[in-house]
Amino acid sequence: MSLACPRSLFFTVFIAGALALGVSYYLEYAVGLSPCGLCLVQRACLALLSGFCLMAAVHGPGRLGSFVYWLLGLSCSLLGTFTAWRQVLLQTDPVHQLSACSPDLVEVFTSAPWLDAVQRLFQGAVDCPRIAWTLFDLSIPEWSLLFFVAVMILGIYQLIRLVLSVSRRPLGGESAQRVLAGD
Repeated sequence: MSLACPRSLFFTVFIAGALALGVSYYLEYAVGLSPCGLCLVQRACLALLSGFCLMAAVHGPGRLGSFVYWLLGLSCSLLGTFTAWRQVLLQTDPVHQLSACSPDLVEVFTSAPWLDAVQRLFQGAVDCPRIAWTLFDLSIPEWSLLFFVAVMILGIYQLIRLVLSVSRRPLGGESAQRVLAGD
């Protein structure tokens, strides 16, 4: 049983991602919250995921194209899940993590090589453990984690469904319909 056609699923994920991006920009520019480095990485993952889903919705791919688009979306979701999970960990235990935190995102990328800067980014910045806004007692990284996990589950389900539909297809050009003995 299929959830929906791939085009509508990709469009739904695009709309959800665009709404989440809109909320993040609203919180930054209208409310005045400044995002930390991990928030910016999550925002980039969300923008990439939304972009891939928009391309897939416009393209209307077949099986192979859907597989590639879901794989790209799954990779964005995995990176977003990892960064959101890391920030949630920093928020739950900020006293232990603050000793390793870097002072500023700009300073991190200007003073260190690229791989060291990424490593220091995931160690956290001074403002990463701070919880500035909540909705239903969940912080922004927790909402982000829930979104990325939901998209990841949807992507895994769709990839499994695509692989199973290919494995059920007959081999060697045989017809998918059974030939009756009386024909």
